[in-house]
Amino acid sequence: MNYNEFNRFCEAMPPTTYLKQWGDSHVWKVAGKVFAIGGWAEGELPAFTFKTSELNFGFLNESEDYKPAPYFANRGMKWIQQFDSHSDKDKELCYYLTESHRLVSLGLSKSKQKELGLNQE
Repeated sequence: MNYNEFNRFCEAMPPTTYLKQWGDSHVWKVAGKVFAIGGWAEGELPAFTFKTSELNFGFLNESEDYKPAPYFANRGMKWIQQFDSHSDKDKELCYYLTESHRLVSLGLSKSKQKELGLNQE
């Protein structure tokens, strides 16, 4: 996945907002709360950062294509960075981005979730 594909995917999740921030990174938010970041790559390939569950954080932290996210994980937050963004990882990345959106939106008040039409099963 490249940054354009990343931005198209995140844009399709309602209701999201986009801005360039933190060293020209692609930052996606739901109700003003960050759920995904495209940027901070150390090499040639793009890097993507997202929030995870505690279980997924432990699993991904042990995987060779992921690492605890800079600036987030060292503050005790369960954020992971995918730094191997080859196309065979796209489906997996889409799952984690969708899950990050859900986790962040669950942190909103129930009234805010209802107002935005989120998590209304």
